[in-house]
Amino acid sequence: MSRWLGRSAFTVGGWQFSGSLPDIPKFVVSVAPHTSNWDFFVGIAAVFALGLRISFLGKDSIFRGPQGLILRWLGGIPVDRSVSRDRVSEMVEVFGEHARLVVGVTPEGTRKRVTEWKTGFYHVARGAGVPIVPVAFDYAKKTVMLMNPFYPTGDADGDVAKLRALYSGVTARHPENFVP
Repeated sequence: MSRWLGRSAFTVGGWQFSGSLPDIPKFVVSVAPHTSNWDFFVGIAAVFALGLRISFLGKDSIFRGPQGLILRWLGGIPVDRSVSRDRVSEMVEVFGEHARLVVGVTPEGTRKRVTEWKTGFYHVARGAGVPIVPVAFDYAKKTVMLMNPFYPTGDADGDVAKLRALYSGVTARHPENFVP
């Protein structure tokens, strides 16, 4: 049912996919650009259409009230950003505990304009020994771009620069807030 719903939403909205997800049991999905609340709805429609079971991190405030139940059902994991913890190690541990796991992260960490990406997603993938699958939401082309897996080398600065370069030419919902 959810797969039909996702495909229907894509058809009605005029969205399409380019590329495909890898047939591997564990990976981190790096989703960018993230400049609008609409990104969540495009992402959920894509997840449903692909039949993908994914977990995602979100600030704990969006998990309050009735929507919190829905977000958790969708795979949401609330993160209290006011408390300093070693979330990278926690997520690496979670990857070790599961035979299959896909975790989606927006490396910008916010919908606002940022010039630097947060690198936790990179360190999680590196620590867990899993690839990063870059995914872009291109609003100009109404395309969700599923890119090839990227295997971290250990050169965080160089690898994140390579990942960011994959998003050049992608049009965000609010382009003024996206710096590839």
